[in-house]
Amino acid sequence: MSNHLHLIISAKEGYELSGIIRDFKAFTAKSIINELLTNPKESRQEWILRLLKYFAKYNSNNALYQVWKRDNYPVDLVSNLWIGRRINYVHQNPVKAGIVDQAEDYIYSSARDYKGIKGFLDINILETHL
Repeated sequence: MSNHLHLIISAKEGYELSGIIRDFKAFTAKSIINELLTNPKESRQEWILRLLKYFAKYNSNNALYQVWKRDNYPVDLVSNLWIGRRINYVHQNPVKAGIVDQAEDYIYSSARDYKGIKGFLDINILETHL
């Protein structure tokens, strides 16, 4: 999606999801800002950086840019049924938004992997009750 991200993740024993999400947000925010600042082909650089600076004013934890919102909307997936429902919800999100007709047509979706089409990231296919 162009303005948000869905992840289905788990933490290994001894790790906290909150720390994983914090580190993910920090790493990706730095990468996005670096790309905006250094890529001469990025035509949207000026207005995106202006927006990120604007939102940083409202978060004392950020000195210059705010990429991610501070909140998350976790859903505890307690069974294979719930995992399957959430995977289906995530896969159907770009369809409901009118971006694509079929979930696997959205190039950034793991729905591609579930249909046997290699996606951008390596994922673990979850065997669930879809």
